[in-house]
Amino acid sequence: MTTAAVVKPSKPWQASPRQRLNSALVYIAAIMTSYLIVAITPMKGKLAYAFVFFAAFIVFDFALNLFSRGFPVAKDAIARAVVAAGICVAVFPILSIIATVIIRGYHGLHIGLFTHDMALNSVTDPVKQGGLLHALTGTAILVLVALIISVPLGILTAIYMTEIRGRFMKPIKFLVQAMSGVPSIVAGLFILSAVVYPITKGYSGFVGSLALSILMIPTVARTSEEVLLLIPNDLREAGVALGGTHWRTVAMVVVPAAKSGLVTAMILGVARIAGETAPILLLTGGGDKVNGDPFHGPMGSLPFYIWKSYSVGTPESITRAWAAILVLLVIVLVLFVSARLLSERRSSK
Repeated sequence: MTTAAVVKPSKPWQASPRQRLNSALVYIAAIMTSYLIVAITPMKGKLAYAFVFFAAFIVFDFALNLFSRGFPVAKDAIARAVVAAGICVAVFPILSIIATVIIRGYHGLHIGLFTHDMALNSVTDPVKQGGLLHALTGTAILVLVALIISVPLGILTAIYMTEIRGRFMKPIKFLVQAMSGVPSIVAGLFILSAVVYPITKGYSGFVGSLALSILMIPTVARTSEEVLLLIPNDLREAGVALGGTHWRTVAMVVVPAAKSGLVTAMILGVARIAGETAPILLLTGGGDKVNGDPFHGPMGSLPFYIWKSYSVGTPESITRAWAAILVLLVIVLVLFVSARLLSERRSSK
């Protein structure tokens, strides 16, 4: 009994000269068709070119493969083109945002941006005057206080859901999932009505951190839960077999084994709140000078600085806003890359 040989699809770099020529002809035909259709129809703009190009490419690629290699290969070509189009649709907005921020933001970068605050300047002053020192310091303090509040609560919640599994596990898990979708403005309004009006009577960095911690706890809890679920049960059983109590096993065996994953959860939580704007606008007051005390006085931050600069609308203020956006984007990207590297390191172990 013989079996049919399985034909593996060739890699792009393994294509024959004829296949490469056919691919080039398909691309050229799709480009010419997109220009022609956009020129003679009401459709205009880059999106119209992209849509017509992908549609024409799918049609031409299908027809070429149908007549040269058969219907099964033609169907595979359609699937391949649709997947490629989906990837482009997903990746293009991200690349467009990053490119736009870099192009518009680098004009406002200068050395004094990181060494001066805006205590003696206005956002309408020349770009070289003043800087982001107060905003960077304020953002760091806000995130640090929120980190101190959120990380213990988030990790303990994850431990309860994975290790204790008490009667309240399902309600707590539902609550954590529901909190993940809470709009940031709701967290800000809650702290405003529950803390600022009846207790503090004024703006401060601490109340802003309280709102940010509400947004950070679900991220830390859910990520920590997934990390703890990856720890093999053999480690737990070994700890109990050696005479350790349940809590001692969790504290001395399970948590140390998940250390890198818990750090990843913390970094993802920081990236989640670093650019939040609505609670900051409501609660911190947005000072223009460096304030290292989170409990007294208004405190500046990058989101507040961006909002204030962009709302003024002058060329200088808009340039300042784009420069601050670029700095904030770099910070968030560094945090996400760090979390990714730690996650890969944990997976390799």
